Amino acid sequence: MTTTTKRNTGFLLAFLAVALVLAGVVSYFADPNPDGLDHATQTGCQVVTSDQGESLQGTCIAQNAKAHPLAGSPLADYAVDGNESTTGLAGVIGVVVTVTLAGGLFWLLRRRPTT
Repeated sequence: MTTTTKRNTGFLLAFLAVALVLAGVVSYFADPNPDGLDHATQTGCQVVTSDQGESLQGTCIAQNAKAHPLAGSPLADYAVDGNESTTGLAGVIGVVVTVTLAGGLFWLLRRRPTT
């Protein structure tokens, strides 16, 4: 193994470790109710809670929103099966899947030595 290969491997392992720590630990400190996009789309409406759940009254963009087709998927809402205490696990799964897919694509598309 050459020095460059060892250095690249060390960098990639450190990158993976930092990404896993950020996804698995720091994600628990994220705000559970981020308000940027929600606030912008709900401008002009009021959220009213009733027996049927929350509804919007007024005129705003959010009234036209529909449920995403993947809203019931296992990792929807940054949690595993909707359990809010699994945010870190969902982040770790996301990192592993992303690194695996990206690594596979880089490996498939790499330059091969000409003989």
